[in-house]
Formats: sequence, structure tokens, C-alpha cells
Amino acid sequence: MKYMSEYRNPELVNHYINEIHKITTKPWNIMEICGGQTHSLVKNGLLDLLPKNIRMIHGPGCPVCVTPISLIDKAVELMKKGVIMCSFGDMIRVPGSSKSLLQAKAEGGDLRILYSPLEAVNIAVKNPSKEVVFFAVGFETTAPSNALAVIYAQRLGLANFSLLVSHVLVPPAMEAILSDEFCTINAFLGAGHVCTIVGLEEYYPIAEKYKIPIVVSGFEPTDMVQAIYHTVLQLEKGKYEVENQYTRLVKEEGNIKAKEVVNTVFTIGTQEWRGIGAIKNSGLVMRKDYKMYDASQKFAIATLNKEEDQSCIAGQILTGHKRPNECPEFGKKCKPSNPLGAPMVSSEGACAAYFNYL
Repeated sequence: MKYMSEYRNPELVNHYINEIHKITTKPWNIMEICGGQTHSLVKNGLLDLLPKNIRMIHGPGCPVCVTPISLIDKAVELMKKGVIMCSFGDMIRVPGSSKSLLQAKAEGGDLRILYSPLEAVNIAVKNPSKEVVFFAVGFETTAPSNALAVIYAQRLGLANFSLLVSHVLVPPAMEAILSDEFCTINAFLGAGHVCTIVGLEEYYPIAEKYKIPIVVSGFEPTDMVQAIYHTVLQLEKGKYEVENQYTRLVKEEGNIKAKEVVNTVFTIGTQEWRGIGAIKNSGLVMRKDYKMYDASQKFAIATLNKEEDQSCIAGQILTGHKRPNECPEFGKKCKPSNPLGAPMVSSEGACAAYFNYL
């Protein structure tokens, strides 16, 4: 657990922690939807500072964790066929049904670890005789850069570049969780980086429909405890409003230009979530005008819909029904060096946070 003195603003963190203790009179279950927020809570010892009757529930806000096994299997098959597969680093060790991208690379596949999808476009320019595929994974946050890569490739007239898309959307996932008959969640902390792109508009109907507070939060310890304070304040007063703690970056309307770029290339469709299943209108899919850049359509790769390792409870963890350390295989059969499921290997996975910091 981090010491209070190590925080950027320990006095303010201490102030909000004390205020949370003062105003809390009932048990409350608050879900932080974002994996980055989960890591902040665990790494900085905030879970131990909160009152015992405030339970933070870790949500499915790790895009790597919810990428379907079938899509990883497609990426592996493409590598076997000689495609140059490009990906962010946090995706390469996530297990598919038989192997990860890194294991496919060890067997001779061409895997490039990049920091931007635009790098993949440049690789396609330099390798005109090779097909180049970028594994486009992420929530609303990474969608603009992936859309820009497609637009850039189109302007260059590239025929050897495409995206393998697994873009998921936060609000439909929140609704799916709230619609579960076993749901015990009283409030949400909204993902600050997602709202930087999309704004707040999509959250008002959810707060109203389910009578639940949603407070958009940043990721610093001060952000987290301030957002939790405002969440508890609403709960104790019986309110259910959308609040924005992350005002230094999140605007009501979001990033209009980024949304325009995304809407140019993508449209909304049903998306499969690893460990959860298909959620209607919860993903971004390529528009017909850009289907030549859709790797799933460009390459005829058949994969079976295989399930997670039966001893892995990732689905229960991603939906907040279980904590990572409640898994019988946590820290035993399942470790970062040998992950059974994506939450143990991803940099935003809840299992990895618990293993590394608790």
C-alpha cells in the first residue's frame, strides 16, 4: 500500500477520505468502469482508506480483457499466412484458444509492436508486397486514431493495409450490467479518458433510467477520492445525477472533431465481449465505404467460438460478481507469467492489479 505522503496532493486526499468517512451511513457498491481506475485504486492503497461499508466493484473497462478469443485466433491465423500483424504491446500476451500473438511470433510470425496505428500505415507503404494488419482494440478512446489511420491509408491509395477491429463502447456495457437481475451496483465512476472523447450526453439517460449516480473521474488518487466523495454524497441524499469530476479534460460535448472522424469510418453494431457475450450496439464496426480496410471481411479466416479456460472466472470478474482474489486459481495456476485469462496479463486488468499491488 502506498503511503499518503507519496501522493501528489496528500492533504487533499486526506481531506476527501475524512469527508467520505463522515458522510457514509449505509453500505454502498460503486463500480469503477475503467481498468486504469482499478489500478489506481489498488496501486495507491485507496481501497484500504475507504470506509468498510463502501465496496468498490471492478468493471469491464479493460479493452484488452474483453477482446474475444475468436479475434485473437484470427490474428494468429493471419500471422501464419504471412501477414505483418501490428499491435499495441498490451495485446500480445493475451491468450487465444491455443496461443497468443507473442507465441505465434516465436513460431515465425511477423509481429510488430507499435505505439500508433499510423506506424502500421507506414509499414504498409514500405512493404507493398505484404499485407499489413493493425489490431484495432480499445474503447472510444482509441477509436479516433484508428479511424485516422484508415483515412490516411485511403488518401495514400494503399490496398495492403487493414484493421482487425475490436472496438467496444462503455454506455451499452453499463446498461448490460445494470440489467442483470443479480446486479447490486448503486453507482458508477465514469471513465475519464472515454468521456474526453464522447462527452457526457450518453450518460444522462442511464442515470435517469436506472436511478443511479454517475460521476466521471480522472485517475490520480486525488481524482479518485474526490469522485468517490461526490458519488457517496449523491447516494446518501438519494440523488442520481451525472457529475464531471474530470473537468480539466472532459467537456460536456466531448471532442467534436474526434467524434466526427470516428463516425466517418465506423458505425455502431453488436459486439462480442470476452467472458460476457454479445452486447447489442456495444461496438464500432467499419462502414461499408471502408470495407476494403476491414481485415475480418478482407481475409476469409474461419475460427471457432471457443470458450475461456474453464478454471478461469474472468467473466465474473469483468462483470463485478467476483474479485480477482476470489478466483481459486489466482496466484496459483494463473499468474502474469502464465495467465489463464486476459485480466491477469493486461496492463489494465483487475487480476494483474491485485497480483502486482496487493
